[in-house]
Amino acid sequence: MFKTNKLAIVVPCYFEEEVLPETTRQLLKILEILISDHKIDETSVILFVNDGSTDATWPIIEKLSKENQHVKGINLSKNFGHQAAVLAGLTVASKDSDMIISIDADLQDDVNAIKQMVDEYSKGFDVVYGVRDNRDTDTFFKKTTAKVFYKMMTLFGAKTVENHADFRLMSQRAVKKLLDFPEENIFLRGMVTLVGYPATSVYYKRNERFAGESKYPFKKMLSFAFDGITSFSNAPLKWIMGLGIVTTLFAICFVLYAVIQHFRGDSTEGWSSIVGSIWLLGGVQLISIAMIGQYIGKIFTEVKKRPRFIIQDDLYSK
Repeated sequence: MFKTNKLAIVVPCYFEEEVLPETTRQLLKILEILISDHKIDETSVILFVNDGSTDATWPIIEKLSKENQHVKGINLSKNFGHQAAVLAGLTVASKDSDMIISIDADLQDDVNAIKQMVDEYSKGFDVVYGVRDNRDTDTFFKKTTAKVFYKMMTLFGAKTVENHADFRLMSQRAVKKLLDFPEENIFLRGMVTLVGYPATSVYYKRNERFAGESKYPFKKMLSFAFDGITSFSNAPLKWIMGLGIVTTLFAICFVLYAVIQHFRGDSTEGWSSIVGSIWLLGGVQLISIAMIGQYIGKIFTEVKKRPRFIIQDDLYSK
């Protein structure tokens, strides 16, 4: 008898009470189509991961789970962050699912692309990235910062897929290898590329957020980008060393020039240039120390080996 593969759609949720009913409706429709076309098993599910929301997100997930056998949920004990929530869903779903898709709850990612992802999986791809075909819905500022982010990631040697967030399909074996990565500083966009299994991309048009507010304001996005760079590259440290060497050589040349000018009797007082140089070097030193501190902080986080997430309630395994 022909065996179909079980699909689990992992949906991290953080204060998503406004959008959950519509998200569930659209994802269930996709599941029904794929099941009726015999592309996925009838036991396929949507797995909502409540990331410490204190609104009605978890009660809604519980209610939806009771109403439909294709809806499951896990409730984290507190807010561990988006990346940890996705990882929690992947961990639970990979126990018995042949393929797992992660997608945000806000419906900005086109759910219809899921059908293309499943088709690519059936061709033998272990990872299928959902990639935005354009950024027409973004503001000029967001477009610019996104370009800068990907340029910096490339410059620092961190491999990522441009215009891809966390909308992707992974096979069970790819997820299990991903879970072998022990790091506490989670940056899935970079970690998935390190698995190295056959991968491809599907392209889609990103929609406006269906309801609610973005959980990634600029400050949080900036922090996320910085974490991604420092988690996957030590290039900033090398740049600091290079800057230090150049600054030292410049200082030596400046001292030699000052000595020569002194013996020529052509020395002049220049307090403004001295003060400016001190402030410049002081700023460089502070930035360098801060950058080194970021790496030391990551080491501190890693060596503590604390759980990356804690599941309080599990409706998936029941």
